[in-house]
Amino acid sequence: PIQIFRVKEGVNFNPGDPNYDLFKLAMRVSAKRLFPNFSFIDAPFNLKYYKPGHPETEVGYMGCRTRVMGNVCGPEIAPGRGNLSFTSINLPRLAIEAYKEVPDDETYSNPQKERFLRFKWRLYDLLMDVEEQLLDRFDVQRKRLVRNFPFLMGEGIWMDSETLGPDDEVGEVLKNGTLSIGFIGLAECLKMLTGSHHGESEEAQKIGLEIVKAIRNWCDTATKHYNLNFTCLATPAEALSGRFVAIDKEKYGIIPGVTDRDYYTNSFHIPVYFPITAARKIELEAPYHALTNAGHISYVEMDGDASANLEAFERIIRYMKECGIGYGSINHPVDRDPVCGYNGIIGDECPHCHRHEQEIVTERIKRIREV
Repeated sequence: PIQIFRVKEGVNFNPGDPNYDLFKLAMRVSAKRLFPNFSFIDAPFNLKYYKPGHPETEVGYMGCRTRVMGNVCGPEIAPGRGNLSFTSINLPRLAIEAYKEVPDDETYSNPQKERFLRFKWRLYDLLMDVEEQLLDRFDVQRKRLVRNFPFLMGEGIWMDSETLGPDDEVGEVLKNGTLSIGFIGLAECLKMLTGSHHGESEEAQKIGLEIVKAIRNWCDTATKHYNLNFTCLATPAEALSGRFVAIDKEKYGIIPGVTDRDYYTNSFHIPVYFPITAARKIELEAPYHALTNAGHISYVEMDGDASANLEAFERIIRYMKECGIGYGSINHPVDRDPVCGYNGIIGDECPHCHRHEQEIVTERIKRIREV
């Protein structure tokens, strides 16, 4: 479990807000121990649901970014709901297949445009398959009985579950949850389609937004058609990122900038190996937060002891809010001396007990590096 601090103007964001001291404390703790992360209630796509005095309308993110809020089947609140299932699309593979059909030669007057068209056809075909798969899974889930989930339903964990009897089907309760379509490897996909990822060129950023908008629009259309909550997810793919690229590497070989690493980049993130300022990374990733209504997160990496530079830490958090980030976090190394208990950055010598590196085994706490 992790902690997430909700940031809200008038509550804790500015000096004079009643809980401003808690915001300052949250940043100090995060700079020392990595958590809490920060969710921003004032992001336009979160603020639209917020009703003062009704905490159930405050967007609640699950630690790995999942967000459940909009609801065509009932109240648009966070408690008592969840993500029913999700399926993630391997964007780089679609781009590789499109490139195989339309290489950079003289066959087409505008190969990049033609390649993107082929890519979109493949994407729409796959979206149809994913939609059908999610509906099939929901059909299985909804026919289960309350007695199959004695704790969840008996304790009223799901919205309205207390109204059902032990032999009732759970479909009327589960329909308040979400069916999500996720994606992985936008950066490598763009590299394959355009020769650059969205951190390297404005053209790639434009195409990247168009791709994610296409997924979101598909989800919105499916929501209206089936009266179920289809949502677009910026997939947390720590395991999937390695699995997908291993499969594609075996099938297509080593493609520079695409399959030449041990992972695909998570969701819409700028690649971690690409040199970029924190501000620019936030600016480029922020528009994707508004599109991915099933969940998202943006990370910024800080070197050294973040607790020694709280002003910089706070500037990053504030700029996330200013740019419309929904959920963000700052990564930095944290060391611990298991003998004296010192927490912080440990180099050749522990700053507290002064034991040298050869004498100690340092415990390094580091959030799984987002790829």
